[in-house]
Formats: sequence, structure tokens, C-alpha cells
Amino acid sequence: MMRFLIKYETNSSDYKSTTLNLSSSVTHNGSVCGNDTQAALLAVQFGGGHSWSVNFTKTNETYQGDFITFTYNTNDTAVFPDAKRKGLITVVVKDTMRPVQLNNVFVCHSTDSLEAENVTQIFWNVTVQAFVQNGTIGKKESRCRADMPTSAPTVPPTIANVTTASTTTSSPAPTTAPKPVQAPDTGNYSLESGNKTCFLASVGLQLNVSQDKPLLININPKTTSADGVCGNTTATLKLNDGNSTLISFTFVVRNASANVQKYHLKEVNVTLLNRLNGSVISNADNNNFSKWDAFLGSSYMCRKEQTLQINEEFQIHTFNLWIQPFLVRENKFSEAQECSLDDDSILIPIVVGAALAGLIAIIVVAYIIGRRKSYAGYQTL
Repeated sequence: MMRFLIKYETNSSDYKSTTLNLSSSVTHNGSVCGNDTQAALLAVQFGGGHSWSVNFTKTNETYQGDFITFTYNTNDTAVFPDAKRKGLITVVVKDTMRPVQLNNVFVCHSTDSLEAENVTQIFWNVTVQAFVQNGTIGKKESRCRADMPTSAPTVPPTIANVTTASTTTSSPAPTTAPKPVQAPDTGNYSLESGNKTCFLASVGLQLNVSQDKPLLININPKTTSADGVCGNTTATLKLNDGNSTLISFTFVVRNASANVQKYHLKEVNVTLLNRLNGSVISNADNNNFSKWDAFLGSSYMCRKEQTLQINEEFQIHTFNLWIQPFLVRENKFSEAQECSLDDDSILIPIVVGAALAGLIAIIVVAYIIGRRKSYAGYQTL
């Protein structure tokens, strides 16, 4: 069961709240069962052009909801009378579903809600199983936290227990720290020109989207395809993660006429798409980069995490980067030029120099103190 509470602007520039309920006729066109290399997708369409979807990802042991995409149509005048903005509006939010054991059915009778961009999505009586094995529904249930029995019944506040609480000292309830998002898996991507490999990349990618709440999206190599163009002075790698996230990297050769040539990352483009109809949810581009530079004919490597700032709303975090956009030979990476973050040799002289400086300072201080004591003893004699 689902219900949507939506706040929208009217032609008179004030705001109204409306409730959108599922209609009696619901379709699920575009839903996909998914497999080891493709995410599962549950997509429903209802009412006057409204749609909702959630995609599921899996590991060897568990599955979980990933992103929820809700699109509502303000041309539906029965729900949005006098709406100022007309057409389809899409909201994307991270699913809070915990990982569920494969072959288990996820059940949550309690009410849960998600809020983003003037929309509150409310769910209850949820029963779902993604990646069903051999067409057999699981017999075991995994319950949401809200359905779990508590150690003590909840007592509604009254004058008596509120007064008692105010005069009784008790330890504060422990708080649970939010679980950090894991680093993305490293994907291996390549482009070919004719029968030869012309572009090699190995990298873990994480997209940071700053909306009402920060949203981290790990690019899944199992569901990501690579495309692009190789050239003598320009090369572009385009990555498509399940027709929902598109990321492209463009490299250029600097001083193409010089004897010693170098290349660098010039441009990065990010596009978020609606899985159902392919419409663009958001897009960002930055063509002023001058990063990841290396000599032509060599590769570039950076094992440490790096951040590419696309604009105020989008960042890309890279992990275990190894890339070569030009002059790939024998389908292998050439000798790598490592980033300064990986070069521990720079730190060694700094540490040794600091240690020596500290030792010299200790000797000088000890010498001065010794001289003062000797001088004081001489005066006493």
C-alpha cells in the first residue's frame, strides 16, 4: 500500500497540499526480474500519468532496495487543481530498506515514510521478494525493524508519568550511528577501434548528489556498460549504469605538436535518467578540468580516493583509478605515472627532516640548560 502527500505551487503563487492515492487500475509495465548482471526493477503506473518504481540490487547472499523514483503529473487537474507548473515532476530518493537474505520475503506491516522535494511517500503492508530463485517464493520472512516486538510496551504520556520522568535521572538512550556507505566495487572498462583496444580504465566510482539530503550512488560494474570514442588527440569514455546513471570522461592531448606530449582529463558529464521513460532527471557538466595528467603512451594511476567537483550539486569520488586513454598496446596498461597521493617517497624526506630537526632542537636545549647550570655553579664557588 502506498500514498503520496505532495505540496505544490498554484497560479496565485501560494502552496497547496494534496494527497495522491493508488487507483484501482495499476499496471506494472517495464518491471524486470533482474539477474546477476542486471538490477531488478519494480515499476507501477497509475492514475492520470503517475508512476513509481524501485530497483533492487543483490550480492551473493542478500538483496535490497536501491533507489525509489516517483513521477507525478501535475496535468492531472483532479489531484492538482490550479497547478502553476505543468507536466511530469520526478523525485529520486535512496531506499532505506535493509539487506534481506536471498530467498527470504521482506515483510513490513508498519507504516514507513520517505520525504524529499515537497513529497512524502507513505508505505504500509509491504510484502516483496526480489530475485526469486527457480520461480519459488521463499518460506522465510525478514521483518522490518518497526514490526519487531519491543522489550517493553510503549506507555502513552500522562500527567503522572511525565511528572515522574522530570524528577528521575536516567541515562540517555543510546544513539545508533548511520551506517556509512561502502566504497564502490572496481570496474574494468575498455574501448576498441577495429580489433584493437584503444582505451583502458579500471576504477571504482561513487556519485555524490547534494539534493535536500546528500545522496551517494555507487556505480555497479556488473550493470554498467562502456561506450565511447578513441582518437589521436581526444578520447571519451561513456559509462551507462542500468539506464539510470550516465557518466562520461573526456581526455585531450596537451601540446599536440610538441616533442614531449602529455594528456589530461578535460571534461566530465553526469546525467541521471528516469528508468521508466528515459527522461532526464538532472544533468551536470564541467569542461574545465586539468587532472590526471600523464605522458602520452603511459597510464595514470591513483589508488587513493579522489574527488571531482562537477558543480555545486554533483561530485564524483574515484577509487583505485588506473586509466589509459591513448596509445594502448597489446591490450595492456603501459607503465603508470602515479598521483602524488600515492607517492610515499615524498613523505620519507619530510618525516626524516622533521625528525632530525626535532633531534637538533633537543640537543640545543639540553646544551643551553647545561651551560646555565655550569655557570650558576661557578658563581656559587
